[in-house]
Amino acid sequence: MSLAAEAFVSQIAGCRGPERTISRIKQSAEPWPENATLYQPLREDQILLSDCASSLAVQAYLRMCNLPVHVSCRSNAEYMSPSGKVPFVHVGNQVVSELGPIVQFTKAKGHSLSDGLDDVQRAEMKAYMELVNNMLLTAELYIQWCDDTTATEISRPRYSSPYSWPLNQILAYQKQWEVRRKMNAIGWAGKSLEQVYEDVSQCCQALSQRLGTQPYFFNKQPTELDALVFGHLFTILTTRLTSDELGEKIKSYSNLLAFCRRIEQSYFEDSQAGSSSRGYSKGPSLF
Repeated sequence: MSLAAEAFVSQIAGCRGPERTISRIKQSAEPWPENATLYQPLREDQILLSDCASSLAVQAYLRMCNLPVHVSCRSNAEYMSPSGKVPFVHVGNQVVSELGPIVQFTKAKGHSLSDGLDDVQRAEMKAYMELVNNMLLTAELYIQWCDDTTATEISRPRYSSPYSWPLNQILAYQKQWEVRRKMNAIGWAGKSLEQVYEDVSQCCQALSQRLGTQPYFFNKQPTELDALVFGHLFTILTTRLTSDELGEKIKSYSNLLAFCRRIEQSYFEDSQAGSSSRGYSKGPSLF
């Protein structure tokens, strides 16, 4: 886009400023409803590692914001999502998918975990979130669909479990093809499984060094980064795969294990006794 075009777009955006401001004020004035719902694939038979991690990250974030949400498991959750990705939340008349947009949506309603950060800290937080998405999430997708043993024994059977033949086979191989095409586009297709494990180890080392001895990544209060990291690390640690190698990479860092236990105890265990009234679901445990 040329500079002139950018200036024109900026002018148009500026003209719509009052309308957007009014919309945001109206949205922020609306209370968080008690019937807010998070949708994900079937927990026991269908959901895969990467989707489970993403869903847990959103649940952790909402709990940190003290925003109740009911978890609804649907076999067609992926196809219900406006972005084709899970999880997504249905709040009032709004449907929002994935952690980033959900964070922005809750901020517009006056609920934020990172308002106390300065500009430098906020930029650092976003950089580490990109690291997690680019390394951990990508590694999860690679292991699910590019490792033949995992794809054959776990991913294709679970992903296709709600559907009958031949649709189950068509959907599973279509998903595998989509992920492998993505891996080829980002340069991961030629990696070996050992190289992927090493990437995960390096990511965990960077997270461990940033966390240090603090309870959370930015000292005493959690942010969306803490929710994201917890979702992925906790899910890897509690998900049974064809190999324990992925979980072992995380177990090498004692402060990351303590971090996962801390969030589980602070935001999940206390609410499990009253899960029916708060709309929370009980998840796996490290204990």
